Amino acid sequence: MGMRNHELVPLQLIAVIASLKHGGCHKVLRELVRYKLVAYDATARRKSSNNEGYRLTNLGYDYLALKALSSRDAIYSVGNQIGVGKESDVYIVANENDEQMILKLHRLGRTCFRQLKNKREYLNHRQAS
Repeated sequence: MGMRNHELVPLQLIAVIASLKHGGCHKVLRELVRYKLVAYDATARRKSSNNEGYRLTNLGYDYLALKALSSRDAIYSVGNQIGVGKESDVYIVANENDEQMILKLHRLGRTCFRQLKNKREYLNHRQAS
């Protein structure tokens, strides 16, 4: 469900997944858009249907990863960015004991759009790029 199966996730599906009422979902999404964790997109992808919905931004994916690592007590603080590669960003992080570690955040399909097609379920069966 969500971004794995949809290029743009419709508001109704977000409300169901998040167990929010329709009005509450608008309020939460407005805040997420404000902080650029998700982006609203209302474009016509195909001639037959207008797709509108929300998609996670790279910042949103980063936040989810950091939240997961933080909830497992794997990291406590994030330091400076020490490198940017063609497929990832590298940061210095520390745990609660001030032990420094390296955090590598991968960017899905940053440069290779052919591989992006293979990694996203909703693009798997396309004949043309």
